[in-house]
Amino acid sequence: MDYDRLGDVHQDLISLLKSKSKIFNENISNQDFQLLNPEQNNGLADSFLLSLDQSEPLTPSTDNSPKTTADSESKLQKQAVAKSMPAAKVTPRKADIVAKHRNETSPSPSQWKGSNKTTPRLDKTAQLASVDGKPLTNDRMRKTTPHARTVAPSVKHPASELSGESSSESEEEEETRERRQESSDLPSEYWQLQKLVKYLKGGNQTATVIALCSMRDFNLEQETCQLAIRDVGGLELLINLLETDELRCKIGSLKILKEISKNKQIRRAIADLGGLQTMVTILQDCNKDLRCLAAETIANVAKFRRARRSVRQYGGITKLVSLMDCAPLCSAMTAEMQKDVEVARCGALALWSCSKSTKNKHAIRKAGAIKLLARLLKSSSEDMLIPVVGTLQECASEALFRLDIRTEGMTEDLVKNLHGDNQELQMHCALAIFKSAEDGDTRELVRKYGGLEPLVSLLTNTENKDLLAAVTGAIWKCAVSKDNVTKLQELKAIETLVGLLHDQPEEVLVNVVGALGECAQLPPNRTAIRKAGGISSLVTLLTGTNQALLRNVTRAVGACALDPENMVIIDRLDGVRLLWSLLKNHNPDVQACSAWAICPCIENAKDAGEMVRSFVGGLELIVSLLKSDHHEVLASVCAAIANIAKDEENLAVITDHGVVPMLAKLAHTNDDKLRRHLPEAIARCCLWGNNREAFGEAGAVAPLVKYLKSPDEKVHCATAKALYQLSKEPNNCITMHESGVVKLLLNMVGSSDDVLQEAAAGCISNIRRLALANEKAKFSS
Repeated sequence: MDYDRLGDVHQDLISLLKSKSKIFNENISNQDFQLLNPEQNNGLADSFLLSLDQSEPLTPSTDNSPKTTADSESKLQKQAVAKSMPAAKVTPRKADIVAKHRNETSPSPSQWKGSNKTTPRLDKTAQLASVDGKPLTNDRMRKTTPHARTVAPSVKHPASELSGESSSESEEEEETRERRQESSDLPSEYWQLQKLVKYLKGGNQTATVIALCSMRDFNLEQETCQLAIRDVGGLELLINLLETDELRCKIGSLKILKEISKNKQIRRAIADLGGLQTMVTILQDCNKDLRCLAAETIANVAKFRRARRSVRQYGGITKLVSLMDCAPLCSAMTAEMQKDVEVARCGALALWSCSKSTKNKHAIRKAGAIKLLARLLKSSSEDMLIPVVGTLQECASEALFRLDIRTEGMTEDLVKNLHGDNQELQMHCALAIFKSAEDGDTRELVRKYGGLEPLVSLLTNTENKDLLAAVTGAIWKCAVSKDNVTKLQELKAIETLVGLLHDQPEEVLVNVVGALGECAQLPPNRTAIRKAGGISSLVTLLTGTNQALLRNVTRAVGACALDPENMVIIDRLDGVRLLWSLLKNHNPDVQACSAWAICPCIENAKDAGEMVRSFVGGLELIVSLLKSDHHEVLASVCAAIANIAKDEENLAVITDHGVVPMLAKLAHTNDDKLRRHLPEAIARCCLWGNNREAFGEAGAVAPLVKYLKSPDEKVHCATAKALYQLSKEPNNCITMHESGVVKLLLNMVGSSDDVLQEAAAGCISNIRRLALANEKAKFSS
């Protein structure tokens, strides 16, 4: 800096700035800045230069034109005055002006990207840290081209695997760009970290290690620090350091990558740069610390589908499973054995992230992880148990894994860990039971090992919603078994579950209502739900929009409606109308559950016929559902129509709506559940007008005869009743006889089911009477 006199002499700094800057002159005239005494100005320049030297930001180089230099000097002078102002006297308007000057002097990352000298780029042979004062050669460093460092190694994937992810990734990147462009006031750590990244490029071994250690001194959990490393090209350098032969550089690089990979954007950048392939290779390194760090970093990166797929395709699943093969766990372990256990824990942590993919679940099982997970599940360390149980609860969605969990005796260990104090471990154990209890044998084992008691006791922990959702889910699935429902009844779980129907997130409500729906299958529990005030709460939930919740609540209301006293409450709260309105829902499962729930409501309502007719357009709506393509919807609607048709007026209305040809069209089905309820509807509809003749003309008789060959006895009973009603029409008797119905019905006349026996005998009697009438007519002629 030239201190020779080149211009006029000014009385003080204020007059100098007034002559040089119009903006300053206007602001000082408006009293936006406080005038300082000469004594306050002493040492101002020295202190400003010292602070500038200590916190100099890494700024892009610019042309040294006179205009640029003058502008820079003017801005620095303004910053000096702003820094000298007392903090207590800075007004909001002054703060805005200071922020404005910061924006002018500190370019944002988006502006850097447009400069030629901003973000460091690697040459074709990446310039990295040297070891022992010599540059790294190609055999010690990965040969990297600019293209190879911006695009992940090419692996051919089916279009179906990639199509579902590109959309979400592009949206996320777009949001990221928008957020970064708005960032105008970056902290000093951002620029200091970028300085350190520069030392990774050209320094020797010592400088590289020091730079890595210095980077770790920053709070790498802050997004600003994470993105500072990425924006200046630090991820490329850190990943390339993993391929050197220097152990300290590799450990330092992995420690930084492990921390910053918790950021969603950093994870995707590491995957794009091919970092996963390098980390998978390190999993076979002889150094255990390296393997731990690589596995933990993979656990962070493999949070999205493409990364999980890459780990599998690079052979990472097998290597991660091998990490879990440690010495048997015992109380007295050497330091080396403890390190092996830590390696196993990190391997389980990475498998936990990878196990969210269905293909990875099969790869984990194929790699022999079952026995290793079963062994680690007996550990007393919660740090080990959490990733192990987490992996099991993810994989338990597969039927083969559920079988392995049961046969390897892991159900007992899961129940045992429910008694601990670690809520995260309890949550994962409950989730594992929730998924494993899809199988009846596992439900029995949970009760056998005393798993229902801790689950019910955890219902009182209403503050931890994740734990509560997991526990209620496990109770729901266990309640599918009637013996478990009896045990839950003894533990007073019904009242506790009813209390959870208020002020809970939908994830909890879905499971609570599901559990109540299963418990309500037993008559005593229906009474318990009513006495606890659960009926009104369930009816209120019918107005929701969550599809899973609607499926469960309709089922629960339908089960409660089997009790006449409960039905009075449901009718008074207009619950039947709400159920009928759900028949319009676009979800076939909700439609089916609503139709099933309507059946007991009609059976137990005092004036069911009038109630149904009061629903404007209700009968037309339910008849129209016979056009559905879903067998469950068709079966439930047929069951509802069978109950609706008990009222003669309603039967006449649905006949006018064309119920006969629609039912006849469904007669060719092979689904036994539909076969069980379709003949019931046909039998009821035969009681009006000439519907019997209409069914015969529509071709419904011959297909019904084939139902008698079904192995389901309930199908036999319903079909026999339908054939009995149809046999009252002579033409239908002829069709039945030609289809061989007599021989099939003769075998059922001796059935232990009185209804089936009577219906079969009545149908045969009608056919025989018609035959006798024909013979008599012949003789008389």
